[in-house]
Amino acid sequence: MQNLNSRRRFLAGLSAAGATGLIGSAQPACAEPPPETTTVRLPQYFPSGCDGPIYVAKELLRAEGFTDVLYVQGDSSVDSSVWLARGEIDFDWNFAPIQVNAIETGAPIKVLTGLHSGCLELIANASINNINELRGKRVGVYSSNPLHTVWVTLMAAYIGLDPVNDIQWIETEDTSPKDLFVEGKIDAFLAIPPEPQELRGRKIGHTILDIGIDRPWSQYFCCMLAGNADYVGKYPVATKRVMRALLKAVDLCASNPEMAARQLVDEKFTDRYDYALATFNDSRYDRWREFDPEDAMRFYALRMNEVGFIKSNPNVIIANGTDWRFLEELKREIKT
Repeated sequence: MQNLNSRRRFLAGLSAAGATGLIGSAQPACAEPPPETTTVRLPQYFPSGCDGPIYVAKELLRAEGFTDVLYVQGDSSVDSSVWLARGEIDFDWNFAPIQVNAIETGAPIKVLTGLHSGCLELIANASINNINELRGKRVGVYSSNPLHTVWVTLMAAYIGLDPVNDIQWIETEDTSPKDLFVEGKIDAFLAIPPEPQELRGRKIGHTILDIGIDRPWSQYFCCMLAGNADYVGKYPVATKRVMRALLKAVDLCASNPEMAARQLVDEKFTDRYDYALATFNDSRYDRWREFDPEDAMRFYALRMNEVGFIKSNPNVIIANGTDWRFLEELKREIKT
């Protein structure tokens, strides 16, 4: 009954928000054939962070003809890009550098669109005022997930630091870098929503690099949508419909973050309305039409090649692992 009431509130909220462009502008969808499959599997994390639009999109996906919208909690010891490559999920909301790395390793994925910018913050203690001052400092990263290491390495190398020799990397597995930072056992770490919002609320640490503000990072997508290559190839209509629902959800999170945050709480994807709302307000969900996703893939592939994370040049990465044809159609269909 609670889920039914939540669904009714969400649909009522869409109507009250004048969101016919989100759920009622189905004329392009109606003109298309039905999806080749009515099942779609998406990754689920708790609590939700900048990937919140995936969960907000649940009713929008149903409106696109998906009767089985499944949120999969995969193997937490590996990144969700691995779940996608294994075929455990059909689409993945993930960071561009992680997707570049997956393409380099031959993972069967296709990056389809950029989603937003500006969700990551490099948090440090009072002894560090900028990224140049990371020299000799302790930076916390997960030992089994490359996300933090890749991002901080790119950030440090971009301003001339030697990430290997200038930074003390503190690897952790059982304890999060955030907890080590709070305990004073490391000097800095890369915070992922809702971590920055939580630490600001507790007045712990301060931000020395915000990719939503600081160039060049603020000029590119941080998070992008990738599909399993087999799903995209077999189900092109379904792929386009999934993308349409997710991009409409991104628009909704930008235009009505209060309603979107409430939906995450109602559906139990998070238990903190305040953190969800702050994440929606802090991340730039209004940029998927403005930024070029190929530029983002090229930028990160170049940076990763320079530091030795990948050997391929950007053109190879883009040719092997991206597909922009659906995005171009949707940009014409989904008007602001």
